[in-house]
Amino acid sequence: MARTMREMSLDSRPREKALKHGVGSLDIAELIAVIIGSGSQGENVSLLCQRLIDDHGGKLYNLSRRSVHDLMNNYRGIGEVKALQILAAIELAKRIEGEEFDERRQITSSGAAYAFFSPMLRDKSNEHIMVALLNRRKEIIHSQVVSAGGVAFAQADVKMIVKPAIEHLADGLIMAHNHPSDNPKPSRQDDDLTDRVKAACDALDITLLDHIIVCRGRRYYSYNDEGKL
Repeated sequence: MARTMREMSLDSRPREKALKHGVGSLDIAELIAVIIGSGSQGENVSLLCQRLIDDHGGKLYNLSRRSVHDLMNNYRGIGEVKALQILAAIELAKRIEGEEFDERRQITSSGAAYAFFSPMLRDKSNEHIMVALLNRRKEIIHSQVVSAGGVAFAQADVKMIVKPAIEHLADGLIMAHNHPSDNPKPSRQDDDLTDRVKAACDALDITLLDHIIVCRGRRYYSYNDEGKL
């Protein structure tokens, strides 16, 4: 029979452990246990959260792809509020990773472009297209999602991709989209979209600096690096 939290030693309880040793001493399951607070009858919060993490291969990016209803339907003790708390905490982690770019950071390489887009795109279960708009110093002046679609392809309207660049008087544009399959190889549709966006940018005197295909595991494809711009 599973032990209750009161039956566990103080150093084994996530909240007490965090207070005594700091939150950095907690593993992933313990951090989630602190966030949601309680488990269910017959399974304390520590065991529930350890099972939740084990079911996702110990990886938060796998957990981040679940929906609120997925978690509610598959884990007794996780209701709507707890599911939202878990996914909101993961989303905060992604946003913290991207904050360093808020102060008009420069993008001068494909690696820097991937680092910017990755937190926002890599864990999406369907394709999203984003743009980052740059000034002449290659500093980011604006970024936004311009399209979201299915698992295999996001429908893209070239006008909607270049419209933000016109509105923000950008000198350069970097386009990025994710591949949920985690295969960075571009498709024929990706190549066609890149060609059409470049033609539109050229007509507007805006430089298409790169098109990045984002995958997990620090894997990506850069059209600029491959000499395809």
